Amino acid sequence: MKKVIDGKALVYCEGAFNTPNGKTAHGLVRFTERYEVVGVIDSKYAGKDAGQVLDQKANGIPIFKSIAAATKKLTDTGKLPEYFVIGLAPDGGRLPAAAKTSIKQAIEMGWNIDSGLHDFLTNDRPLMGLADDCRVKVRDIRKTPDRDKLHFFTGEIEKVDCLKLAILGTDSALGKRTTAWILVHGFRNAGLKAEMIGTGQTAWLQGAKYSMVMDSCINDFVSGEIEHAVISAYKNEDPDVIVIEGQGSLMNPAYPGGFEILAAGRPDYVVLQHAPKRLEYDGFPGYKMHSLKEQINAIQVISGKQVIAVTVNHELMVPEEILPACEAITKETGLPSFDVLAHGADKLISLLKDKIKAKKQ
Repeated sequence: MKKVIDGKALVYCEGAFNTPNGKTAHGLVRFTERYEVVGVIDSKYAGKDAGQVLDQKANGIPIFKSIAAATKKLTDTGKLPEYFVIGLAPDGGRLPAAAKTSIKQAIEMGWNIDSGLHDFLTNDRPLMGLADDCRVKVRDIRKTPDRDKLHFFTGEIEKVDCLKLAILGTDSALGKRTTAWILVHGFRNAGLKAEMIGTGQTAWLQGAKYSMVMDSCINDFVSGEIEHAVISAYKNEDPDVIVIEGQGSLMNPAYPGGFEILAAGRPDYVVLQHAPKRLEYDGFPGYKMHSLKEQINAIQVISGKQVIAVTVNHELMVPEEILPACEAITKETGLPSFDVLAHGADKLISLLKDKIKAKKQ
């Protein structure tokens, strides 16, 4: 049986599973060390297997129409959850009104609540009163720690001499975190010590030991928190490689993430995630995506570091289109290109292992 940090969890993703707004649920369905995911709620896909819907690979996680339907089935199978996790990731991180009803039901069931949205449940006094009555805990993962617990950039990261990789993207909601985990697991399977630096709420929910939530951190401390996470992973784990999850993209108008990761995380190389069929920035029709060459050049000008490979998000593509898309990227950029979700990470890991060897020489 898989060891988990917390316990069994039912993931709420009503109306958003298998869409960009369900990426938190997607991450939990694919991998988490924090929970044993026993089901997902989304009435659109009720009765289906979550892995089959998401990746065409069944994983035994059922999708339910409602809490009532989930409770009946999970009671019968002895898998009632201890946690009810909000798997939505809508633009702006706002909680849909309809979700509050389900959260109240879950609290009344005695389930703890974990949410990574910007609407903090712990600020809702009636809801917290109900939670107190039912003796359950509510965690707002995106709630910023008190300032006295935050770290300012020191420059100590220059002492980190293992290989550092940043997984950045040409847009938001692109699969950067998934690719980061696939690489971490690929390194570990190859006998290397690899650590993930989570920079968003989903990575924390997946059990990333060294994490900060970049988009809710006070600006003055973002660089320091990234540095602190990297240094902590380095000192505590003595890894061969540290993989830093990217956020947003340098050029997305609403989520211009990535600069602090380059500046403070000091990666040796960047792996760039890209969706060849995405023409406009996520959530912003009319905002045309910058070309792949422009994005690569921006990263290299800002950081002075090399984009070593391009990883592909195969959204809107049929399987037969993936390899030609990778070949087209290589022809356009001169960089190797891989779809690690569809085809695995062995070839990319082999390429990156050579950089670990070079770093140690």
